[in-house]
Amino acid sequence: MRDQVQQVLDTLRLANGLYVASPSNTYHYVWIRDVCYMALSDIHRDNSRFEETYHCLFDIFRKYKWKLAYHATHKPHEAFEYIHPRYTADTLEEVHEPWGNAQNDAIGAFLFGVGEGLRQGRAMLRDDEDKSILTLLVSYLITLEYWHDADNGMWEENREIHASSIGACVAGLLAIRPFVDVPWEAIQQGLCALYRLLPYESVSKEVDMALLSLVYPYRLLPAWMSEMIVERVEGTLLRRHGVIRYVDDKYYAQQGQEAEWCMGLPWLGICHALLGHREEAFAYLARSQEQMTADFELPELYQPVTETPNENTPLGWSQSMWLILYDMLYDS
Repeated sequence: MRDQVQQVLDTLRLANGLYVASPSNTYHYVWIRDVCYMALSDIHRDNSRFEETYHCLFDIFRKYKWKLAYHATHKPHEAFEYIHPRYTADTLEEVHEPWGNAQNDAIGAFLFGVGEGLRQGRAMLRDDEDKSILTLLVSYLITLEYWHDADNGMWEENREIHASSIGACVAGLLAIRPFVDVPWEAIQQGLCALYRLLPYESVSKEVDMALLSLVYPYRLLPAWMSEMIVERVEGTLLRRHGVIRYVDDKYYAQQGQEAEWCMGLPWLGICHALLGHREEAFAYLARSQEQMTADFELPELYQPVTETPNENTPLGWSQSMWLILYDMLYDS
């Protein structure tokens, strides 16, 4: 079954090594965050796909280096000034339309992936230009004062201070610190701000699926707090077909019920596997498979009343989460 799920993910992979989020018209774009999460399914496999993906992400940053260099010393304020999280699939241009472009977690996810690859001895940096991009991204986050910057967060919605965004930046800076200069104060500020917010995601969201990122992939929290985050997500957000993003989520809601995101099931399974709960992890793997179509496609979500997938099927992020969980359970 793994091969079939992998083949579905591969249909979303572009010739340059990047991924579109989904084949649907609304999601046929390259999101930095989605690409980083999709690439994680390759990080422990014996091929060069992981670094190929990141080299192309580096190329995007090189293309917009002028913008990155400016905002490495000039704090952005309007959403369009931020380093964009989303690009066209063909030309890799910024998508010029009003959008929640202030997404600090996307930058953190990129830095984290680079650092993890370097830690495993992968050729993540091709030359000094790639290394200079990392240095500029560090300066960008510091100038932004990410630890108290109100961004649009993982779900690209209203701007507020998000624990998952702060955590992504902290994890990214920690991951690359052995390889480029990262002032410890920048990490310390983030950690202090993160623990002031936890276990909440933000002022408006006590429990949010995005908090699972602090357990995986970032592994930022002590075991007892990771357990608490998982228990809170399961107790508040877990549903039949998936995990709702947060209470009263309006995206694809029907009759006051929130949409159920399929990727939450393998994500919870991964968290349980990391915490040593293999029985629970296997159960979530099985639950995830039950949500697949006959073609081994995991949707973005199931609509709550009709109990049907939305058009963003398959969602690359969902596919990759299932693959990661499968490999954790069967390759360990």
